[in-house]
Amino acid sequence: MIPSPWQTRLQQQAERRQSLGRNRDIRPPAGVDLCSNDYLGLRRDPRLAEAAAEAARAHGAGAGAARLLRGTCPLHEDLEADLAAWKGTEACLLFNTGFQANATLIPALVGRGDGVFSDALNHASIVDGCRMAKAGGAHVGIFRHLDLGDLASQLAAWRAGAPPQAQALVATDAVFSMDGDAADLPALLEVCDRHDALLLIDEAHTTGLLGADGAGLAQAQGLHGRIPLVMGTLGKALGSFGAFVCCDRLLRDHLLNTARGFIFSTALPPPVLGAALEGIRLARAEPWRRQRALALAGRLRAALGQPGQPSAIVPVFVGADADAVRLAALLQDEGFDVRAVRPPTVPEGSARLRITTGAHLEEGQIEALIQALGRLLDH
Repeated sequence: MIPSPWQTRLQQQAERRQSLGRNRDIRPPAGVDLCSNDYLGLRRDPRLAEAAAEAARAHGAGAGAARLLRGTCPLHEDLEADLAAWKGTEACLLFNTGFQANATLIPALVGRGDGVFSDALNHASIVDGCRMAKAGGAHVGIFRHLDLGDLASQLAAWRAGAPPQAQALVATDAVFSMDGDAADLPALLEVCDRHDALLLIDEAHTTGLLGADGAGLAQAQGLHGRIPLVMGTLGKALGSFGAFVCCDRLLRDHLLNTARGFIFSTALPPPVLGAALEGIRLARAEPWRRQRALALAGRLRAALGQPGQPSAIVPVFVGADADAVRLAALLQDEGFDVRAVRPPTVPEGSARLRITTGAHLEEGQIEALIQALGRLLDH
């Protein structure tokens, strides 16, 4: 039984969430998928399922231990080698989730007296990684969204008062998960070089989707292999599960020895690894998938009067939490699986629908969604 003071507190918090229109629950998928991150439509591809089954038959259903104990199988090393080659880096280290990677690699790199600088709209995993670094004695600077002038000013001011041995890390999403807009990586790297800062980019929403062969935003913006730390995920466009950090060998060795999320977690299981390897192969071999996802997102943006963005994420800004929930429910009633996003995921007053497109969608489904949005938004 929960002690009564706890019951009272939890009940009050539940009632407050309900009054603000921010209560969340888990809903099963229903209708046309317009809210997942399955950008390439690979999640249910039978080739990934067969690759997972083959890996399970050869190496077992689970890893059995952390990588530093007995949890490594040949597929871990194969996947790290494929990812490093794809991203143009010396090395790669697998993590179990993107959240775990960001939240533990940042405090593994930034310690007492150091500084970490984060875009104001970065993913919660980067935010929590910065908080842990701050708890360890690091300075945390939050710069205005995509404002590199603000970043440069903060870096210069911090450097002026920091000890000589202090190191700086700059962390940013490549494509921002709630807005679908992208960082200017060449300009960002120039600021980092000028201020002696290490750059970490989160390519969770660009891996498989952007670039000449789907390697991500760094490739699309002409910086393939030039970003020191590239984090990405295997559970979005690649249709599997897990995350990775691509970097040089020295950084990989440091993270392997210091990132608590890596050291103290059971390794990714073989079926996941087999599916991820096949997902990478298909992402590179079937460019029509990313072309279709991006084209459908572009069509939807144009119909909504939004500027073009290099992503498959299309936000429909509503404002009030209750209005966003109501609009999502109306769309769900018409067979479109669209979800409302509310604070604290997004800033106060910016509740929205977060619509995503993928290669599994048909043009007719997007046209029907456009018609439904036009009708419902007019009311």
